[in-house]
Amino acid sequence: MILTVASRVGRSVLVILLVTIAVVALLSLAPGSVAQVILGENATPEAVAALNAELGLDAPFWSQYTAWLGNAVQGDLGTSPLTGQSVSEAIGERLPVTLQLAVMGLVIALVVAILMGIASASRPGSGLDRSTNAVSAVFLSVPAFIAGPILIYFLAIQLQIFPVMGWSRISEGLGENLRSAFLPAIAIALTEIAAFHRLLRTDLIGTLREDFVAAARAKGLSSRYVMFRHALRPSSFSLITLAGINLGRLIGGTVIVETLFGLPGLGQLVASSITSRDVIMVQGIVVFIAVVYVCINTLVDLSYQVIDPRVRKVAAA
Repeated sequence: MILTVASRVGRSVLVILLVTIAVVALLSLAPGSVAQVILGENATPEAVAALNAELGLDAPFWSQYTAWLGNAVQGDLGTSPLTGQSVSEAIGERLPVTLQLAVMGLVIALVVAILMGIASASRPGSGLDRSTNAVSAVFLSVPAFIAGPILIYFLAIQLQIFPVMGWSRISEGLGENLRSAFLPAIAIALTEIAAFHRLLRTDLIGTLREDFVAAARAKGLSSRYVMFRHALRPSSFSLITLAGINLGRLIGGTVIVETLFGLPGLGQLVASSITSRDVIMVQGIVVFIAVVYVCINTLVDLSYQVIDPRVRKVAAA
């Protein structure tokens, strides 16, 4: 057990290191530097070189990276040379927005997908099953950058139910906060609904054909009881795995949605930092997201023993 945990931690650390190296290497290929952004387009090459030297950006790539890594291990993700704000402080300010969007989108996707999956698996091949599959296909084919403007046009501009852009914090009122977060969360959830529905439908259909389900039906139990008590839990094994993985991905993948709706989250911060060549900010955010992703995957693995008793038996053996 200890060796397994140590191996997983070692792989996770290696993944985080490779991710940060890849980010810095890719940004180094782009023309310009943060010094040019600070000084403006009319800055002389001498002034840019002097500011690069002052910021330590003229050092070799590996020298800059190892210095940053040494500070990051101690909890210091650096300070943005562009804004003067520490990366940790910037993450703390913007994380609640991104986290709320990701969690809301995931919860909406799970609720809708479970209802659609149960409806489809109850009568596979029926008209209801074909209808839900068609809806799922539509959701799957509409990416967030298409769904966002459509939702804005119909629900915000035409019906004026939700605000077009902007963000209301919870301190300003829970109702206003949910109104500002609902459309972005729906835009995030559509693709997830399709993926979750297809996975759960397949697993449920397979589970409903198992002998223990037939035995439960032979006892005279109602179809609803059999579905929710005997079939849904073992069929949700893959769904929980995918949901956990997708939560980590959604936290780092809200760039498009946050930009479309003008939301002050991590995604928008990453996009603006890449444009301004703020490598320190991008590096810190990427490391944070990678750590969150790894931790979520570990929790998902541990949740298997709660969801499926068969895993507990294997672990105990």
